[in-house]
Amino acid sequence: MTTMTETASGLREFKMPDVGEGLTEAEILKWYVKAGDTVTDGQVVCEVETAKAAVELPIPFDGVVHELRFPEGTTVDVGQVIIAVDVNGGAAPAALPAEAQAPAASAPTASAPATGSAPAAPAERTEAPPEKPAASEEKPKPVGRTPVLVGYGVAESSTKRRPRRGVPAQQPEAAAAKVAVQSELNGHGHAAVAARPLAKPPVRKLAKDLGVDLATVTPSGPDGIITREDVHAAVAPAAPVQETPATAAPASAPAPVRAPAPVVTYDGARETRIPVKGVRKATAAAMVGSAFTAPHVTEFVTVDVTRTMKLVEEIKRAPDTYGLQGLRVNPLLLIAKALLVAIKRHPEVNASWDEANQEIVQKHYVNLGIAAATPRGLIVPNIKDAHAKTLPQLAESLGELVATARDGKTSPAAMQGGTVTITNVGVFGVDTGTPILNPGESAILAVGSIKLQPWVHKGKVKPRQVTTLALSFDHRLVDGELGSKVLADVAAILEQPKRLITWG
Repeated sequence: MTTMTETASGLREFKMPDVGEGLTEAEILKWYVKAGDTVTDGQVVCEVETAKAAVELPIPFDGVVHELRFPEGTTVDVGQVIIAVDVNGGAAPAALPAEAQAPAASAPTASAPATGSAPAAPAERTEAPPEKPAASEEKPKPVGRTPVLVGYGVAESSTKRRPRRGVPAQQPEAAAAKVAVQSELNGHGHAAVAARPLAKPPVRKLAKDLGVDLATVTPSGPDGIITREDVHAAVAPAAPVQETPATAAPASAPAPVRAPAPVVTYDGARETRIPVKGVRKATAAAMVGSAFTAPHVTEFVTVDVTRTMKLVEEIKRAPDTYGLQGLRVNPLLLIAKALLVAIKRHPEVNASWDEANQEIVQKHYVNLGIAAATPRGLIVPNIKDAHAKTLPQLAESLGELVATARDGKTSPAAMQGGTVTITNVGVFGVDTGTPILNPGESAILAVGSIKLQPWVHKGKVKPRQVTTLALSFDHRLVDGELGSKVLADVAAILEQPKRLITWG
């Protein structure tokens, strides 16, 4: 998809790109530039939040910012223009009226003169000869780099398109007529009254549920798009109108009376409504899809992890002995290693279900997901090829993953391709839970809080550090026996961490 266009007035438009993950929209979190600012090729102009992560967008050409099309906090569809830049480097021209913007982009023959140039010649002088147009009149294409997804990449092709032979240039009258017709078709003229109203599918469904005809709704969104608020406003009770004899329907053919749609009212002082978007929207869709697609089974085991906690403290006191100097060591590190060893002993658990081909896909690698709570919501980045990492390498990857997620800089690629996930609900003081699978994965391990509890140890009741593990798995892929063995192995390693050596 092309992420930039150029108008005849020297403005280049940059569109909201697809960051390569098949997303359809993104929210503009922050603008780093304003109208009148000078920008250079590769300069970051804004930060957007997709359904997976926050991404900074660089602009792929030089110029002066002419207009920011959307304010901060607006959700914009992929492919919509978000910023216009004057590549001539002059002062930002005045904003064009809405009625003139669409014809200017769709009808190059009626373009406006460049800002700062000499006064335009009369219309009689702009008439092109009926024969082949002169080569000098052909506007050169700007030399730059074509954007590839986010940012810019390969250079533009130098191939020029030759004018078609035997096709005379349009006369001013014909061009004006074409502009007028195009304006009508684009919704800026009187012919657009009968056009299909512009609204997104959720808004159309809302209108259908409330019995509202979208053709009767006055749009308030950009480019004449009908919003949810417009639909709710349409069903709000209106002031009664006295029927006059001129507008009264004949008594012999009364018009059908439609029952008024119920009016939904909200108490703003007692309720707060938060739009569902970004990470929260993606998380909701993923969890609903997983919960109602994969048959979940959850098993629990309570285990004495006193020896594991002692090992963690020992490593912290002498990290050089274990090759972990400068790295963060915590119980999650050893739990992750225990799960990787259990998967190595039972590789069948590391799989996915291919519904289209009716196949079970066995994974010979482990991309270990770590559920992370961030200010923007829950995300699950994963450590690529975690099965091949040593304990120090795993500690380093885990530290980088947590720090990146905390700063809100996790990339969409880091959240793709996971096979098994760990969620540490114990940090919130929770004993256990029934975690929902990350879509496309076969299992997720929940780790509860580690607490001192009375425990029978060597025939005596003693205070021991105890936690509860919960393993949810896809029952299409994992039978009860296999799931139980994996969970039992994790528990056995945490009870006797020396098994990391004998089993690993």
